[in-house]
Amino acid sequence: MLTTRRKKLLLERLAAEGQLVAKTLALEFGTSEDTIRRDLRELAAEGKLQRVHGGALPASAAMGDLAVREQVSTADKVALGRLGASLVQAGQVVILDGGTTALQVARHLAPGLRATVVTHSPTVAIELASHPLVDVRMLGGRLYRHSMVNVGADVIAAASRLRADLFFLGVTGVHPDAGLSTGDAEEAAVKRALMERAAETVVLASPEKLMAASPFVVAPLAEASLVAVARATPERVTRALRAGGVRVRKA
Repeated sequence: MLTTRRKKLLLERLAAEGQLVAKTLALEFGTSEDTIRRDLRELAAEGKLQRVHGGALPASAAMGDLAVREQVSTADKVALGRLGASLVQAGQVVILDGGTTALQVARHLAPGLRATVVTHSPTVAIELASHPLVDVRMLGGRLYRHSMVNVGADVIAAASRLRADLFFLGVTGVHPDAGLSTGDAEEAAVKRALMERAAETVVLASPEKLMAASPFVVAPLAEASLVAVARATPERVTRALRAGGVRVRKA
């Protein structure tokens, strides 16, 4: 079988089944596992899938920079942001991650809400400036322009002095086996540090993030308190997430 044909079949199978197992595919295609692994490496380099142990998963479509992500799943992100904002109660200390859905949470906070919001995102902090009763605390560090968030040792050190009620975690991959993942190692480290400082972690997951994986794991799926998904999310997806040990709610 020609390489181009085999790669096309691999991508078709991935789209249909949601995962690839190299050993099984080698038997089916009558080729070696090394050949399948080479195909997967090349497809991963093209951004068409995410390699995992033994095979591959869909690559997250949410890996673009902030400007690109602002154009993806916009209506779903508004609904998710509204749901997230409704979870914030008066007097709470809330950590709000960076990203386009986090911006929607900030925009939908009740006008009269009195709460403390901690963020390492300058764009989120600017959005919160219009909420006069919200005490905004920024975590400073090196600006990671791709996601417009501060990262590094200074952010992690500041996080260690927090004790928050709620953390809205932004990720690019949400998968029952691959867990909660993102595209940058340093950003993943900051997310882990913030997650450790909150009593509950909520993931607001727009459709392009579901059943997909990114290179750097933040935490297992079951460590989130809640994953909120778009209303139109297929039931097979919500079943798979619940089987991964997390509570799921539709926006």
